[in-house]
Amino acid sequence: MVAKVIELVGSSSHNWEEAVSNAGIEVSNFTAKINNGSITEYKANVHIAFSVHQ
Repeated sequence: MVAKVIELVGSSSHNWEEAVSNAGIEVSNFTAKINNGSITEYKANVHIAFSVHQ
C-alpha cells in the first residue's frame, strides 16, 4: 500500500472551526490575520491522508 499525505489550508472570516471545515480533518496549526486590533481572517493548516492505488 502507498499512502500520500498532503497539507491543505482552510480560511474563514468567521472562526477557526469554519476554517477547519473548509479545509479538512487533522489540524496542525492555527493562525489569524489581525487588522486594527481585530481578527479579520482565521486560518487552519490541516493534514489529510488517503490511499494511492499502484
